[in-house]
Amino acid sequence: MKKNIKLTLFIYTLTWLATMLMLAIFMFREGFSWNQFVEQCYDLFSNPSFLVVLHLLFIGVFGVVLLTKYFIRLFRQKGWRVGFKQFVFRLLLPISVLIFGVRAVHYNNSFETLDFTWDYEVENTSGHTKNLYAKDGKHRGMSVFSRRDDYQKAIDVLIKDNIEWVAVIPFMYQETERTNALVLRREEGKWSRRDSSFANRINILHNRGLHVQLKPHIWMRDGWRSNITLSEEDWNTWFTSYRKHMLHYAGMAEQLGVGLFCVGTELRTAIQHKPEAWMTLINDIKKIYKGKLTYAANWDDPIEAIPFWKQMDYIGIQAYFPLTQEKYPELEAIKEGWDEHIPKLKEASKTYKRPILFTEIGYRSDNEATIKPWEWGSRFGTLSKKKSDETQRRAYEALFQKLWDKPWFAGCYFWQWHTTSTPERMKTNVDFTPRFKPAENTLTQWYGTLGKKTKS
Repeated sequence: MKKNIKLTLFIYTLTWLATMLMLAIFMFREGFSWNQFVEQCYDLFSNPSFLVVLHLLFIGVFGVVLLTKYFIRLFRQKGWRVGFKQFVFRLLLPISVLIFGVRAVHYNNSFETLDFTWDYEVENTSGHTKNLYAKDGKHRGMSVFSRRDDYQKAIDVLIKDNIEWVAVIPFMYQETERTNALVLRREEGKWSRRDSSFANRINILHNRGLHVQLKPHIWMRDGWRSNITLSEEDWNTWFTSYRKHMLHYAGMAEQLGVGLFCVGTELRTAIQHKPEAWMTLINDIKKIYKGKLTYAANWDDPIEAIPFWKQMDYIGIQAYFPLTQEKYPELEAIKEGWDEHIPKLKEASKTYKRPILFTEIGYRSDNEATIKPWEWGSRFGTLSKKKSDETQRRAYEALFQKLWDKPWFAGCYFWQWHTTSTPERMKTNVDFTPRFKPAENTLTQWYGTLGKKTKS
């Protein structure tokens, strides 16, 4: 009994220490200070979801240790013949049945008959951007994420797909919807290692002829940035914190020659509670940054509720509009879904005399992608979703057919592009990325064509 208690405590302690070690390695490599590491540990270890995952990990490790001890004792007591027999029927057979069942579901949900021929002629094989933006003013954009600073090879693919604008997205951390400040991950007035990493990527993109939108996002451990809920006093504290971050990034955008800066993303309640503070912040950003500005409003935010559109160069929309109610929709049905939204977008552009820019848009490659496009894919992928690259492709095609030639439409940024994606992994991927899927070729075709010139 005492041995089991000691073993339990040992494995439990080892699990915690290993978790903290991995967290420390990650944070210190990213340039965090010791105090920030301690704060992050406190946040994580007071997070119920994190604790559940940690204890599940402990139970898994502990279960493996107990099983190993049990079968070692069984082999010693019953001999190799009986021990092996019980090992097969009590452990290997149940695990094999489980694995086979999971693989069967995975295969069934991944299987899709596609009548699609990849058109290689629409690809840009010159190695240089066509810079069609200079001719029609449309952003041929993509939200790109990379774990490495050196991604020249990834940029080759972006250019091949006629992508001309890249959204570089630094994440600013806030614990919950009720936290009254963002975490400052650098010494005030200085660049962090993360900042330098972003700067390096931006310089590489510029050197290859690509344009950049710098688009800071707030990322929360729990909650959503549109629903921040604070007292009046805490709103003042929060906005002071947010202001410091945005002026820092505005300075970075100016120093690096970034073509577009996004002053905020999906901050509905922050605008409702502090409209005057936003006007002051935007004026101060303009004193620092001389490029173009936008704000990224959520698709279901009333456009007229944003008081500073005339201070922007674009009306930015996170364009996850619901388009259909059925699974596996036909192209015409998706196009009809846009008919509800397009008149409102056109009217907003006319009212504020600013073009509409989809600062973010995307569709999962599952059969429900156009019903609630804003929903994240399931963590269990094709175990819970039916893959449909064709639905994703049709959603891309419908978007371009309905909007690309509108003179008030300034283009879009698709979500999302990971430089580490591989063709093999994409065969079962049901998430937003178009990489190695038919939607990539559809995007390449349309991005390679001129739309009607965007009117400011």
